[in-house]
Amino acid sequence: MLIGEVARRSGVSARMLRHYETLGLVRPSGRTGSGYREYSAQDIRRIFHVESLRSLGLSLREIGRALDDPGFTPSALVGDLVRRTRERITAETELLARLSRIETADPTDWEEVLRVVSLLQALGSPSADVRQRAALSSADGVAVPVEALVEAALSETEPNVAGALRWALAQSGEGAPALLARGLDSPVAAVRTRAVQSLAEMPGEEAAGHLRDALADPDPGVRGYAALALGTRGVAEAIPTLLDMVVAGRNDTDAADALSGLSNDAATADRIAAGIVDRLAHETTGAPARGRLTQALADIPGTTASRALTTLSHDADRAVALTARYLLHLRDTR
Repeated sequence: MLIGEVARRSGVSARMLRHYETLGLVRPSGRTGSGYREYSAQDIRRIFHVESLRSLGLSLREIGRALDDPGFTPSALVGDLVRRTRERITAETELLARLSRIETADPTDWEEVLRVVSLLQALGSPSADVRQRAALSSADGVAVPVEALVEAALSETEPNVAGALRWALAQSGEGAPALLARGLDSPVAAVRTRAVQSLAEMPGEEAAGHLRDALADPDPGVRGYAALALGTRGVAEAIPTLLDMVVAGRNDTDAADALSGLSNDAATADRIAAGIVDRLAHETTGAPARGRLTQALADIPGTTASRALTTLSHDADRAVALTARYLLHLRDTR
């Protein structure tokens, strides 16, 4: 088969076939009497092998080795291709994310594009000071892409930078709560914690809804941050988690303050006091936890709390009894 017909049937141009011959990849087995290249069935089969390997991303040099070197194993070749493809996908995914963030910033000229690029690079800087300045740059009117702020907030471990990122997200307006909520699905508790901490500083019912979802998180720390945030918003769904925090001694002072803030109506105050009484009576509640629960009754108004303190003033645990008597005295003087 002559080169023109091979080109038509294989889809490989005559010019590329001649290039393959120059490289020694595919040499036509014979020549016609007029000197034209003539390809055998085996030559054509090799052309298709070359094209198949090219489709995998191999260079022509690698294809030559793969076809001619008996020691060039397919497993090593495929493994290397997998690694290089993953690296390329990662790089292109990062580029796509960067371009999407620039597009979101809606720049009007190239100067703005370059400013956004500089800002994105600063958010990924190894320097905490540089990252913090980038987070705070929204105060200077620089459009900080929300997606970039969320990604940075979910990965930031330095407290000052994390605080600056949370502040910037709170100023960013719509879109941030939904993006932060994705962090609640992370398998890493620290990421979920950072998502809750950021949501806690965002106003609005959308953020509150995601915080409610976090009350069911398997990690007690994540649940605790969500409960404290919801407590300050007056959301009674946080009460059970706040009571658990008092029992566990985990941010118990803040939890008790949140419970006090929630007890602004008689029904909720009685519900909180009843929850405290229930946990006091639980056989697994140790002495330190009973002491914390008794103290938590201090700022809970209503008859349920007063009756509980009266009962506790005769408790077998002397520390609990003394605390209850002191709290009753304070209630009487009020």
